[in-house]
Amino acid sequence: MGEVSLEEVSEKYYDVLKEIGNIGAGNAMTALSQMLQSKVDMQVPQVKLLELSEMSEMMGGEEQIMAAVYLGVEGDIAGSMMFLIEKASAKHLISKVMMGMAPEGDDFTDIELSALKEVGNIITGAYLNSLAVMTNMKIFPTPPDLSVDMVGAILSVPAIEFGIMGDKILLIQSKFFDEVEIDGYFILIPDLESYSKILASLGIPVD
Repeated sequence: MGEVSLEEVSEKYYDVLKEIGNIGAGNAMTALSQMLQSKVDMQVPQVKLLELSEMSEMMGGEEQIMAAVYLGVEGDIAGSMMFLIEKASAKHLISKVMMGMAPEGDDFTDIELSALKEVGNIITGAYLNSLAVMTNMKIFPTPPDLSVDMVGAILSVPAIEFGIMGDKILLIQSKFFDEVEIDGYFILIPDLESYSKILASLGIPVD
C-alpha cells in the first residue's frame, strides 16, 4: 500500500476527514453530556489541516495557557491524539464534574488534575471509538498524559513527533456549551501509513 502525503490528504480526502471529525466530535460531546448528566450543545465542528504556527494563533497565540490531554494510538493504526481546552474552560468543566465542589483558586489541585485527565480520557476515547467503528479497525488509546502549559510548549510535543513527516496537522475545533461556551480542540496525528489505512478502510483507494 502506498503512502499518502498530507498535501494529498488535504486535496483529495478532505470531505472524508471532515466526516470523521464530525462524528468523532459528536460522540465525544455525547460522552461529555452523560458524564455531566446535563445537556451539552455543540456547534458543527470546524475541521482544518493547519501548520503548527497557524494552530497556535487559532488557539489564542503561543502564550495562551491551555490544558491538554495527550495519548498514544495503537492497534491497526499508530499515532497520537490530543484534546486541548483553555484554562478557564477547563476550570468550569471540572467544577461541573465535581458538582461545584472544586476548590477556588487559579491553579489546579491534584484532585482537579485527576478529574481533568479523566474527562479528557473519556472524550478522546469516545472519539477514537467512533473512528474504530467507521473504519472497522482495532484502535486502542494508551494511558493519558496531562499538561497545563502555554500553547507553544504543548504543541511542541506533536511538532517533534510529526516533524519528520510534514508540518501540517489535522485539527478539529468543537465549540460546546452548557451555560458557558467552551472551545475544545482535537488534534489527530496518525502516521502517514495509518492515514493510508484509514482511507483504504473507508473504500478510498490510495495511489
